[in-house]
Amino acid sequence: MQDFDLQYIEPVFRPPSEANSLILQVTNGCSWSRCTFCEMYTEPQKEFNIKKSKEIIDEIRRSAQQFPSTRRVFLADGDAMVLSTRRLLSLLTAIRETFPSVTRVSSYCLPRNVRHKSVQELQELRDAGLGMLYVGVESGDDKVLRRVNKGETRASCADALLKIKTANIKSSVMILNGLGGADLSRQHALHSAHLINEVQPDFLSILVVSLPLGEKRFRSGFPANFRLLDKRQLFQELGTFIANTELDSTVFRSDHASNYLALKGVLRKDKGRLLSTIDNAIHRPDTVPLRPEWLRGL
Repeated sequence: MQDFDLQYIEPVFRPPSEANSLILQVTNGCSWSRCTFCEMYTEPQKEFNIKKSKEIIDEIRRSAQQFPSTRRVFLADGDAMVLSTRRLLSLLTAIRETFPSVTRVSSYCLPRNVRHKSVQELQELRDAGLGMLYVGVESGDDKVLRRVNKGETRASCADALLKIKTANIKSSVMILNGLGGADLSRQHALHSAHLINEVQPDFLSILVVSLPLGEKRFRSGFPANFRLLDKRQLFQELGTFIANTELDSTVFRSDHASNYLALKGVLRKDKGRLLSTIDNAIHRPDTVPLRPEWLRGL
C-alpha cells in the first residue's frame, strides 16, 4: 500500500468527538479570525485561504487507498462552510463515491456563512452527506458578543441554527463559560440559556475561556476594570446557565480540556444531577473530581 502524508498546515484543530475522523483540510485558518478570545488561527501561516478543489479531491482519493474503512470525515479548518454550495457538493460527492463506509461528514461553522445559504442548499448538502455542523455561538448576549468582536448577534446565531435545524442537519453548539467576565457573567449565562432554548440543538458543549498566549488581545474589548472569573465563579455561572435551560433532549458535555469540571448528560433528563454536581463543586469541592490546572488547555 502506498505511503503518503496529507499536506496539513499546522496547527490543525478538531472537536473532541472527531478524534477518530479523517481530517481533510479544505481551508486554512478561519474566514473571520477576529474574535479576541480565539488563538487557534493567529500564527502567520494560518492566514485564511481556500485549498484548490483538485488538491482536496486528490487527497480524498489517496486517503481512501490507505484508510478504505473510514467512517467519519471532518472538514477543517475553522469554517469549511465558507465554500460555495457547488464546491461543497463536489467534495461531498467525491467523499461519498470514494469512501463507501462513510456515515457522516462534519465541519466547524460560522453562523454568517450559513446565512448565505438557503435551506434548500443546506438540504442538498445534507443529502450529499453533511451530517453535523459545530457552531461556535460563544454567547447569547449581544453585549458580550460585541466585546469579543464575534461579528455576530444573538439574532444572527439563532437564525443560522434554526436554518440548520430546518434542513435536518445536526448541530453541536459551543458556549464559552466566563466569556463576559465578572460584570457580564449573569446576563451572559441567562441570555445564552434563552438562545439555546429557542434553537434546541442536538448537542451542547461548554468550554472555558482559555488564553495561553496572554490576555492583552482579549481584554482590549473590555473596560480597564475587567475581571476574569475564578474557578468558583465559573461554576456559579455554569449553574445559572443550566438552571435556566429548557431543553427536550439535547446531549450536554463540558468535557473539553479547558473545563475544570467534566460533566455529561442529557438535558432535561439529567438537569437535576448536573446542577447537584455543580453545587458540590462550589460548596464541597473536595467531593468532586476537578481537572488540575496543568491538565487544562486547548
